[in-house]
Amino acid sequence: MKIEAKKDNIFTTKKDKKFEFDESVASVFDDMLSRSVPFYNENSSLIISLILQRERDCLRVLDLGSSTAKFLLELNSKKSTDLILKGIDNSQAMLNRAKAKCQAFGADIELAYGDILNYPYKNEDIIVANYTMQFIRPMQRIKLVEKIAKSLNDNGIFIFSEKVVFDDVILDKDIIDIYYKYKSSQGYSQYEISQKREALENILIPFTIQENIKMCLDGGFKQVNTLFQWGNFVTFIAKV
Repeated sequence: MKIEAKKDNIFTTKKDKKFEFDESVASVFDDMLSRSVPFYNENSSLIISLILQRERDCLRVLDLGSSTAKFLLELNSKKSTDLILKGIDNSQAMLNRAKAKCQAFGADIELAYGDILNYPYKNEDIIVANYTMQFIRPMQRIKLVEKIAKSLNDNGIFIFSEKVVFDDVILDKDIIDIYYKYKSSQGYSQYEISQKREALENILIPFTIQENIKMCLDGGFKQVNTLFQWGNFVTFIAKV
């Protein structure tokens, strides 16, 4: 099985279905991330550096919506102790590619098929969710955060990245326009941008920065900060 990511050209033709993480997406997902998420690699490196600040043997790191294991493989390549790395995803196509990549790199990473809403969280040190929460319905998202907070060990942290919206509708429109120009600079046509926007409608439901912070505080976290922001892409860290 080849594990190289193909170029993301999914939306060069009209799609009659909503966005889903099937084989067609899994096969191009790494390219999609690098071209669709501004400063994805830099932000990922920042999160990894923060995790490594806490590095010790048997530190448990759980990645929710681990997709092709891109993040976990990068973390694995930089660790110097025996971290316990695990990823969960509900897309078998993503997991198939992730397992092939882990095998190719000889990475000791546990990958499990499952629904992160029903996963039996317990005694976790660090939980990461990179652009995952935004695909969960709002009421379920709040309950999930409560489960995450309760599952973390003392001094545990939850790091998650999300697209956000702004209360200021003019600012929100300006930032979206800037983002679409960014995507255009990455080689996406206006047609592809429009097609993906339609496919994600009512699938990706963003919160404001303030709503994400409130969700974490209401869910049991004591402190929430932002680590990184580019326009409407924001990374948060929540501490118990």
